[in-house]
Amino acid sequence: MQAPAETPSCYRHPKRETYVRCVRCDRYSCPDCLRDAAVGQQCVECVREGNRGLRQARSVFGGRVGATSWVSYTVIGLCVLAYLGELAAPGVVDRLDALGTGLRSPDGHYFVDGGHVPPGWTQVGIAHGEWYRLLTSAFLHQPPGGGFGVLHIALNMWWVWTLGRQTEQMLGWVRYAALYLLSALGGSVLVFLVAPTTPALGASGAVFGLAASYWVFSRRLGHDMRAANQQTLYVLVWLVISAGMTSWQGHLGGFLAGGVTAVAFAYAPKARRALVQAAAGVALFALLLALVVVKTSTLT
Repeated sequence: MQAPAETPSCYRHPKRETYVRCVRCDRYSCPDCLRDAAVGQQCVECVREGNRGLRQARSVFGGRVGATSWVSYTVIGLCVLAYLGELAAPGVVDRLDALGTGLRSPDGHYFVDGGHVPPGWTQVGIAHGEWYRLLTSAFLHQPPGGGFGVLHIALNMWWVWTLGRQTEQMLGWVRYAALYLLSALGGSVLVFLVAPTTPALGASGAVFGLAASYWVFSRRLGHDMRAANQQTLYVLVWLVISAGMTSWQGHLGGFLAGGVTAVAFAYAPKARRALVQAAAGVALFALLLALVVVKTSTLT
């Protein structure tokens, strides 16, 4: 008498009976281990193996396309957390803003550097080794009761939410992060060069860089320039209006740095796009640091 045939089971779940096979590897697979394919169904391992050979989608400027604007959300989150830190410990602003050179008294108060250092006082600022201020200042904003108050961070984060996310989708995560940080750095460097005793802060420099880059990218892609021109006009008008109220140096520095970076990213030749973009970013970074070194030598 012939023995009954053994019932086939899933290759990943031996206790599950199944009569369905993967169209690619011909192994028996249960419904939990099958995925719909163009023809029939494939097991999860064949699907994973097939995806490895697919080229990941790239943006028009060479960056990896992502459905979520993680860098923009991270910037907003860091700025909000920093603002809460300012409210809890107001002294954070004096320690992390873009002060070029100043004095800290023995009791912890900050003053403009007048060239003479009283006994027990300390020279502080970018010119005295606190280079981190060049970037930390871009994540701080004016606390309530000072300048624009809460409106300062609200407006900047609104621009990052609207303009930043669009730019990030054009560039991809890495290139957008480089553009944002170079714009922020450019704003801080111009403040240091022109007004080293001004304790500037805010993401405005990076935001102005985003505005410049959006105009460059829109022109490069052949978009209708009416919206981009109108937005750029608003930015330039605000640059003039804000000259007497906030750090116009930071705004102009960010605008110039963002524009230069955007031109390099947008018009890099396709054959050597990544190399040219990286070289341009490194060159601008080196130039900004060289300007800081030269200015530091004159102040110290």
